[in-house]
This record gives sequence, structure tokens and C-alpha cells, in this order.
Amino acid sequence: MPETLATHRYLVLAEGHFGPLTSKTANSAVRYLPERVLAVLDSAQAGRTVQDVLGFGGAIPVVGTLEEGLRGGPTALLVGIAPQGGQLPDAWRAVLAAAIAAGLDLVSGLHFHLGDDAELAALAARAGVAIHDLRKPPASLPVSHGRARDVDALTVLTVGTDCNIGKMTSALQVRDALRARGERVGFAATGQTGILIEGWGIAVDAVVADFIAGAAERLVLQAAEGNDIVLVEGQGSLVHPGYSGVTMGLLHGSLPDAMILCGLPSRTSPYGGNGAYSWMRLPSLSDTIRLCEAAVAPLKPSRVIAVSLNTWDLSDAEARDAVARAEDETGLPATDPVRFDPAPLVDAVLAARKS
Repeated sequence: MPETLATHRYLVLAEGHFGPLTSKTANSAVRYLPERVLAVLDSAQAGRTVQDVLGFGGAIPVVGTLEEGLRGGPTALLVGIAPQGGQLPDAWRAVLAAAIAAGLDLVSGLHFHLGDDAELAALAARAGVAIHDLRKPPASLPVSHGRARDVDALTVLTVGTDCNIGKMTSALQVRDALRARGERVGFAATGQTGILIEGWGIAVDAVVADFIAGAAERLVLQAAEGNDIVLVEGQGSLVHPGYSGVTMGLLHGSLPDAMILCGLPSRTSPYGGNGAYSWMRLPSLSDTIRLCEAAVAPLKPSRVIAVSLNTWDLSDAEARDAVARAEDETGLPATDPVRFDPAPLVDAVLAARKS
């Protein structure tokens, strides 16, 4: 990962999309890199703060124009959304061009690689700025040979009832809490936002299908170096009609010793634009646990050790109710690691390492 990404100060582009569910990359940058996010660009929310929009993030301003955003002195424009299909909204092209002209690097996690766009690449070359495509995979990746099963570190994968429910956030919350206890922990970033935060990784959903498991294997081997615990950022869901392929590849490549199941209690159908999957009902937590454990069982015994819930859209009382129901249903420790204490998940990880 280029050294500049570790020091960039960001103006985050989320025009028309800034919100709790619609700007995943922007939201995670605000949560985990708050000192480096100077403003969010979204004319629909201009004049508010990120705290007003997301419920966290403090006084970082939401601005309506690029010119306003430039006043804070950013060094890069970060594309703050991860839409289905990962394509560049046509209306954003002019903003990107203007940002380049203003001397900003571009940082993007879209499937559409900005650096491969002839117009934007030429503008960047003339302006002497860089384009960082976080979702561009390495040129050569291996087919998995199951080598992840041989690492000494405990490998824990976050899995989910659905996509876009907090698998990365859960892993990062557990990572931070484990490190606070003095544990040596590696985080294997498997998506564009995780790569932005951690500074390295491979976006496995951009990898040719035959090499997804190989990419996951490489990440585990690297993250295990010098660490006792590896947390692997999960992707998709085994039952999501659109994204199950990447989930299975990640599961079989990382060969986790244990899994943390992530769920969003209020969601009943798979996530998709305009209710694309409303025809399908999501399985229960217990059924999802059985599916995940069975999917990896022929390769390696692995079990779900805890449940992480995303209760952002519930009241405190409703959230505590949901946590209690999850514990009753599964017999496992549960929490919302952002809203409440991540300790139940951390304790489960440490117990799994000792077993």
C-alpha cells in the first residue's frame, strides 16, 4: 500500500448517498480514521455534521460543494460509497476531474478502476497526482492449497446472515479490544474499506473466482506473521443470491478455527437495491450457524463461538432485547460491539484460543 495512504487527509465524496446504510466506506472512514476525515461532500445533507447524519463522528462537517471541501486542506478525495456493481456514478465524473485539477489524489474502492479510465488517468498524469484503486487485486494469485490450516495463530472469520451488516466493523471492534488487552492480533482486510483502514489487504470480491480462496489463504498467512490471533474480515453471506460465491471462497481459503456470526435483527430479506431480494426470507441465526459450520466441515472443523449484532436502527431497550434473544436462541455470547461492550466477543475468542 503506498505510504501516502497512511497520511492522506480526506474529503469524502458521498454525493446523494451519505447515510447509515448507503455510504459504507465513508462511514467506516469516519469511525476508524476520524482525525483524517476533514469533511464529507453531499449537497443533500450540506450544513449538517456527520454526527447528525450517522449518529457518530462528531463535528466533521458535511459540505455541499467541492470548493467548500477544499477549504479544509484535504490531500485526497475518497470515494465514500460501495454501491451494488461498484460502478462510478456518471454525475461524479466532473467532481473527480475538478478534484484532480485542485491537486488531490483520488482514492477509490469501486469495482470501476479510476486509474484505468483514459480521461481520469490522463488528467491525473498532467496534474502529477496519484489514483489509488483499493479494489484492484494483485496481478498473480495462487489457487488455495489449504495452507491456512497450518498457521499457529487462532484464525477467526466473521460470517453473516446477510451482506452489509457489520462483519468488518465487528472484526475491527474485536481487534481493538484484544489489542487493548495486550494481545498480538493481525487483521486480514478482504474488502476495499478494510484495506483503507488497515493499510493492506486484498479485495476478494474483485478476484477471479478460481483464486478467491487463494487470496484468502495468502491474507491469513501474512496476517499470522508475528501474531497469535488473526481476525479475517468476512464478506457477503452463504445464502445471499448475489454474493454467496465470494463468501464460500473466503471461508474455504481462510479455513478459520472459529467464526463470529454477524446479524442485523431488523432485516428479514437479503440486502439489495429497490427490494431486489424481498422474495426471500433470511434464515434464523441458528440455521445460519449450522450452514456455516457445515460448509467448512469437510475441510476443517470450525464452530461459531459468538454472535455480533448490528442494532443501529433499534432503541436501547430493543437492542438489549435483541441481544438477549440471540443468546437464548443460539446459546452463545452476544453483543452489539459498537453500541455496547465488545467484551463477550473478545472473551469468546480468548476462550477458543485456549481450547
